[in-house]
Parts: sequence; structure tokens; C-alpha cells
Amino acid sequence: MSVLTEIIAGVRIDLDARRSIRSQSQIETDATLAAPALDAYAALGGNTDPGARDAAMRVISEVKRKSPSKGELAEIGSPADLARAYAAGGASVISVLTEERRFGGSLADFDAVRAAVDIPLLRKDFTVDAYQIHEARAHGADLILLIVAALDDAQLREFLDLTHALGMNALVETHTEEEIARAVKLGSKIIGVNVRNLKTLEVDRGNFARLAENIPSDVVIVAESGVRDVADVEHYATHGADAILVGEALVKDNDPRAAIERFIDAGTAAKPARAR
Repeated sequence: MSVLTEIIAGVRIDLDARRSIRSQSQIETDATLAAPALDAYAALGGNTDPGARDAAMRVISEVKRKSPSKGELAEIGSPADLARAYAAGGASVISVLTEERRFGGSLADFDAVRAAVDIPLLRKDFTVDAYQIHEARAHGADLILLIVAALDDAQLREFLDLTHALGMNALVETHTEEEIARAVKLGSKIIGVNVRNLKTLEVDRGNFARLAENIPSDVVIVAESGVRDVADVEHYATHGADAILVGEALVKDNDPRAAIERFIDAGTAAKPARAR
């Protein structure tokens, strides 16, 4: 059994518990009452005309307490204060882990961040049911995560359509050329390339360039996993990343605001013109 399969099993148990408290119809109503979603695609530099896109590196900064590979990462006393520091540093989107068992996240963390900042938020969880998409919107999410490895094509299409119908965008996470082809075929506008092996949890940054070259120029490319320092940001930028998703390096930094500023400057300087 892969780590992904184990995580999803726990996600389903926790989801059933929440659904027993708040029904599908109730959460759908909550989603319709939420304030309109912000445009995460535009915030990440997205434009259907690649020639009109600027060369700035975008950062998705993550509120992340722990991970399956590293365990406890940082004591985050106030997710809201951390989010404010991220926003002040220039983060384009803030990601909040809401998976409880392996990442120590919660919707309470998400709500605290939503109340603190007015930039797009990614509800970072393992989406396996439409309930979670309505739930994300009900809590004010602008962007959700869809992992291609966890979904078949019918589910991915259904979840993408629902996400867009609710006014949100989806970060569609891929790990292989085949998964990228599936994501592109279904019209994904934001594709993440995660260089972490789902079976071993090892990171191979060298995979990014090989995989990213398969993504069309009108799609926002997000480099996921393995950002430790400026050199890693420059590496991803050089090979086509429009944005980076960073968690561990920021929550462990004593000055996350300054770290984000460094990452943006380094990535922007390293980005070549995209001409595929």
C-alpha cells in the first residue's frame, strides 16, 4: 500500500465524521453563501495569451505543521500571524494544510488564515469527494488541490467542473508524463509538478525539467516539493516554473517574509522567456 493510499483511507474516515455533523445539502448551501472566490489563476500570473504574461516568479506559501516524511516541522502558534507575514513578503497564494492525521492541519487553521488575509487561499487536502469541494468553498477557499494519481479521468473531470462552477480554480498535481497528459487533456489551467515519489517520499528535483516541458505555455506551472533555498528556486525557474509551492523552508525560517522576498527575486531573475 502506497503512502497516498494510506493517507486517503484516513481522509475518508475523517470526511465521514464531518458529513455526519453537516450534511451534503447543508454544506452545498454554505458554499453558495460564501463570498465570491478570488482569481487564483490570475494571481499566479495566468493568462491565456502567453505573450502577455510577465516574468515574475510567484510563490504559494504554505501553512504546514508536519509532514509524513519529516514529522513535526514547526510550532505554529498563530496561523494568522504566519499568513500575514507571507502576504507581506509578497506571496501570491497561501496554502493551508487541512489534512489532520499526517499533516496536523485543520479547517480551523484555514479559517484563521482566511480571516487574516485577502489574497487567494489554497485548501490543501486530498480531494476524493465532491463534499470536500463544497466544503472548501464554504470556508472561503479560492483554489483546491486535485491529485491526478488519486483520481480516475471521470472523477477528475467531475471535480474540475464542480470547482469551476463554484468559481474556484484547481491546482492539478502530477508526478509523471502520463499524469500530465491526463491533466492537459481535461483542460487544467494550473498544473503542479511534484517531484516527490509517492511510494518512497524521496525528492528528485531533476525530474522537474523533464516533466514540465510537456505542459502547454498557457498553463501555469507550479513546482512542488524540494524548495530548500534560493538555488532550488533558480533551478525550477530556469526549467519553466511560473510558481513554486513552499512549506517546510518557510515555516522553519525565522523570517519567512524575507525568505519569500528572496525567493521571488531569485526566481524572477532566473526565469527565461517561455516559448514552447
